[in-house]
Amino acid sequence: MDAGELREVRDRYDAQLRRGAQPDAALARVERAGAVVRQSVPGLGWNGVLWSDLDEMSADAEIAAQVAFFAGRGAAQFEWKLYDHDRPADLGERLRAAGLVPEPPETLMVGRVADLAGLPVEPPQGITLRVVTDEAGVDLMMDVHARAFGTERPQIREQVLSLLRDEPDAIAAVVAMEGETPVSAARMEMPPGTSFAGLWGGGTVPRWRGRGVYRCLVAHRARLAAARGIPYLQVDASAESRPILERLGFGVLGVTVPYLWTAPAPPRDTSAAPGGRA
Repeated sequence: MDAGELREVRDRYDAQLRRGAQPDAALARVERAGAVVRQSVPGLGWNGVLWSDLDEMSADAEIAAQVAFFAGRGAAQFEWKLYDHDRPADLGERLRAAGLVPEPPETLMVGRVADLAGLPVEPPQGITLRVVTDEAGVDLMMDVHARAFGTERPQIREQVLSLLRDEPDAIAAVVAMEGETPVSAARMEMPPGTSFAGLWGGGTVPRWRGRGVYRCLVAHRARLAAARGIPYLQVDASAESRPILERLGFGVLGVTVPYLWTAPAPPRDTSAAPGGRA
């Protein structure tokens, strides 16, 4: 894609998936609140700011308002998804000053489904693909994520289960299996009425990296998107994934950094006497 097409696609991405975002779970709510678009959800699930229209005069007050909103709802955490074309230019510094902690940057990439749907989908020798349709399959995905990324993500588990239960046409998930052992997993979310299918959670355990599993899962999802008539695949790519995606023909739209706010831990109860029962 040339620079002009990439800019047009980025504008469409902002309009459809940020300003016009749809809830990613049945109980989630997306709303325009002042100068931001945010999602909130009770219990487990993704809370966050998807888009903002700020300047140097309004940014600090708006950040404080979102912290107060999510804290008031009792959220354990929320994410402010910052893109490098967002304004003001120092928005990241302002988020950090308000107590939000940046995670590693990711590259926002997009590929034409028409160019990707013809990629070979045959998995490497010794690997079979299992389509995820139920809780047992989701647990296999979570097992891979824990071993590939070193973190537990109960919010993601709840989100995937919710979509499979309430909006099965909006998600496709797959696990690569070595016999009975899951070694890679990924999902694709397809918000209705948009030009994009999002590739998420692509993780492979260390022993199987560099052997074509990730590429296979991208190709598998590209064919599913083509069958739905979706024109673009979108990925928030890690540093490890970006070179693979570039070789497959994905272009770069920009860089995004997740800034995380975490609720303070409740104060310890020190009222119990030493040796007593709290």
